[in-house]
Amino acid sequence: MVELSAAVTALVEGPNNAHIATIMPDGSPHSVPVWVGMEGGHLAIQTSPGSRKARNIARDPRVAVSITLRDQPFTMAAIRGRVIGRLDGDGAWSIIDRLSIKHTGSRYQQRTDRVVFLIDVEHVSSIAL
Repeated sequence: MVELSAAVTALVEGPNNAHIATIMPDGSPHSVPVWVGMEGGHLAIQTSPGSRKARNIARDPRVAVSITLRDQPFTMAAIRGRVIGRLDGDGAWSIIDRLSIKHTGSRYQQRTDRVVFLIDVEHVSSIAL
């Protein structure tokens, strides 16, 4: 596991724009926007358990996450790693609500099936302008 610098951690913990890339069954990339945060030294993202990204992760845990500073999009981090855990239930909802509050100012409104994936960081590159 690679430890994130203070600057990259601040980028991840801020209300910034992130995308996750997963691997489709045919080997092609699949990239979608996500909310990202930190949980116990790992990146955390939330999604529906039946989403394309969740199905891709179940088959191949390798992911890439890019994140840009909201007001300065050339300040960025590119992170590669592997999903090492999946949280359901109350443990997931506390993280989901924290991510939602960071981005919208309120708890996650749709109380439907959601899961959180924890990502072990293996490589980071960043640019700060």
